[in-house]
Amino acid sequence: MLTPLMRRIALATGFVDHPSAERWHQRPTALMGGVAIVFGVGSVCWWCGPTDTGFRTMLGATGFLAVIGLLDDALPLKPYQKLAGQLAAAAAIIYAGYSVPWTGSAVFNIGLTVLWLVGITNAVNLLDNMDGLAGGIAAIAAAFLGINFAMNGQPTEAVVLFSLAAGLVAFLVYNFQPASIFMGDCGAMSVGFFLASAGLLAATGGRSRSVLSVLAVPVMILLIPIFDTTLVTILRSLAGKSVARGWNDHTSHRLVALGLSERHAVLLMWGLAAASGLASLLVRDFPVNVGVAILASLLLGFTLLGIHLGDVKIFSEEDLRAARKRPFVSLLHALSFKRRVFEMALDVVLFVMSYYLACAFLYGTGEDNPTWLTFRQTIALLVTLRLMTFLTLGVYRGIWKYISLDDAMRYAKAIVIGSILTAFFLKFILPLPVYGTVLVLDGVIAFVLIAGSRMTFLVFGRMLPQNLPKPAKRVLIYGAGDSGTMLLRLMHSDPKRPYEVVGFLDDDPFKSGMTIHGLPVFHTREALDQLVTKLDAHRLIVSSEKIPSDNVYELLDRHPRLRIEAYRLHVELEALSREPMMAAG
Repeated sequence: MLTPLMRRIALATGFVDHPSAERWHQRPTALMGGVAIVFGVGSVCWWCGPTDTGFRTMLGATGFLAVIGLLDDALPLKPYQKLAGQLAAAAAIIYAGYSVPWTGSAVFNIGLTVLWLVGITNAVNLLDNMDGLAGGIAAIAAAFLGINFAMNGQPTEAVVLFSLAAGLVAFLVYNFQPASIFMGDCGAMSVGFFLASAGLLAATGGRSRSVLSVLAVPVMILLIPIFDTTLVTILRSLAGKSVARGWNDHTSHRLVALGLSERHAVLLMWGLAAASGLASLLVRDFPVNVGVAILASLLLGFTLLGIHLGDVKIFSEEDLRAARKRPFVSLLHALSFKRRVFEMALDVVLFVMSYYLACAFLYGTGEDNPTWLTFRQTIALLVTLRLMTFLTLGVYRGIWKYISLDDAMRYAKAIVIGSILTAFFLKFILPLPVYGTVLVLDGVIAFVLIAGSRMTFLVFGRMLPQNLPKPAKRVLIYGAGDSGTMLLRLMHSDPKRPYEVVGFLDDDPFKSGMTIHGLPVFHTREALDQLVTKLDAHRLIVSSEKIPSDNVYELLDRHPRLRIEAYRLHVELEALSREPMMAAG
């Protein structure tokens, strides 16, 4: 009820956000959505929420930040002025007795609490860069925090978080693309601070839970804002840009640059937020070793996504070259190009995960199982020997973007040799038991994880469409064999993509009806006129010199308007030489 009212007031008073490079709206848009969220949700929380002093202090601090955000929307304020307000609100929360129980030191806990409150507040604020993005992700986070409260035996706190989720969903009716009102800093800062404070309630209240649950659940529920802020901070530092200033380089912007629409980019990020929220529920009551495995898998997936998104070119080459002249940025670039170090660190995590999964599958996850003692005693040896074999066999010389079957065979060979060496050391040098079945299963899982991590760029490339110019010519490839397949790959590797392959022609009748990389194969005796019209193909590419010229000329006679070219494939794959074939007559 309040959102359309605030929209009308904002438009009447000129309290609007004008189009900018950081926010892609096309017309001035009302900015008082945060006021509707704060009053709508705040009133319910005051009437139905906990009545203790600590919770009322949390509501007061949230309202204080809403006022700071509203002033920033109107003036705007300097970054240090907003930071001062956030620190004051955080101090009120700490004074009320809330802090993260992540260490045994009260001083460290207070410092981490300030970092948590200020960090999440600004993370949600930075996430408010596309219609419906911050509101949707905050609603998902609030819902999962509410579920977490309910499972903790804190029903009153659960009602508060479900109220926040419901209020944000109501706001999304007007904020989803195309948005007619924004929450502004008033809404983004207050919602972010309230979610961060609620995470403290979840960590300190309710029934007794595992340490991992206390540590991981709030982080996993709010993982999308944390991920986006971390990605932006790292990439802006490498580009020499200010982290405090707005740029169109967030996760959502990079997804759009890859070819997704704004709406699909927002929906994808909502899905990732829901996935991390579901993972937080799994971590709650599992044994610590299972929870660590789930958390490590989730963080690994987001790390690989961040690496892929980091390749999207946002800043100009001139800006990047100028940034590299600065000492600090130059040091960051020097570290970022140590690709082998990062790959080895990733593989260490994958080796530990594969060994853990093998032991858990065969012997269960109970921590009192004697197998886990052996796991802790032998994991360092296995990882060390595997890294040595990977280095010796040249695994780290490959480039992920161009992974091939030869690379996969090299991974398999290195894993097998590393497992054999581990078994040898355990059997004849160290007085430790050898679990042959575990090593075999570990090797299989390790191969899947290693090969899968290398193929992430191919997978992301298929899942996320590339924003490339539309090919000008639709073509058929003559020859559905090795040469035709190689030619298709070369065409796909061309960044300009002048051709779009729509199918294959082949003289072999047994290949008719089959597919190669998702493209259909047709027999040359089919009705070529109808086929070319149906596929809207402009020309035929002859993939190999082994195809008889008579067959090519026969096709040209049957369809004289079809342009025919021959591509001679160099063995060295240095280039494609194009040589038009002249038809007789």
